[in-house]
Amino acid sequence: MTTGETATPLPTLADDLLTEGVPEAEFNPGIASRLPAKNVAGAALFRNERGEILLVEPIYKPTWIMPGGAVEENEDPRLGCRRELAEELGLDLEPGRLLVVDWVPRHGVWRDQLQFVFDCGVLDAGQVAALTLQESELRAAHFVAPADLARTPLTPSLARRLGQALTALERGTTEYTTYGRLGR
Repeated sequence: MTTGETATPLPTLADDLLTEGVPEAEFNPGIASRLPAKNVAGAALFRNERGEILLVEPIYKPTWIMPGGAVEENEDPRLGCRRELAEELGLDLEPGRLLVVDWVPRHGVWRDQLQFVFDCGVLDAGQVAALTLQESELRAAHFVAPADLARTPLTPSLARRLGQALTALERGTTEYTTYGRLGR
């Protein structure tokens, strides 16, 4: 683009849905309702200026997690991650590059899901000081050095997913994993 030119705005989701045409009708009534529903979540990989990773301590489970959360129905995972960061931490930041898509199988009360992990960059000291935890969901926020992650209360699958995200960040790649592991 040269000086003086303006970028053409991207079509909205509503525009794209209109160009798809009339919503498809079922030829076999009930088939769509029999398909499984899958949960989706968007997580943020934040670091501080010392390279430590931001993890949060939820009130609803015994282990720590990455900031972010469940994506609402018909919500883009990146936008869902952004919404969750605003709600849970008081951060209004656009998630960056996709680092990992991880399939997590059903386990206990949690249905299977796709976890999208986005690079959300480095928080400066002012941003860290301004973090505002949503008390109805989070007990605390912690910055953990990568070398200390093994001694942090994480599920094994999240530890693997986080490791894959750090590797993808370093290599400039995006990885697809199964329960935090490559090549399954």
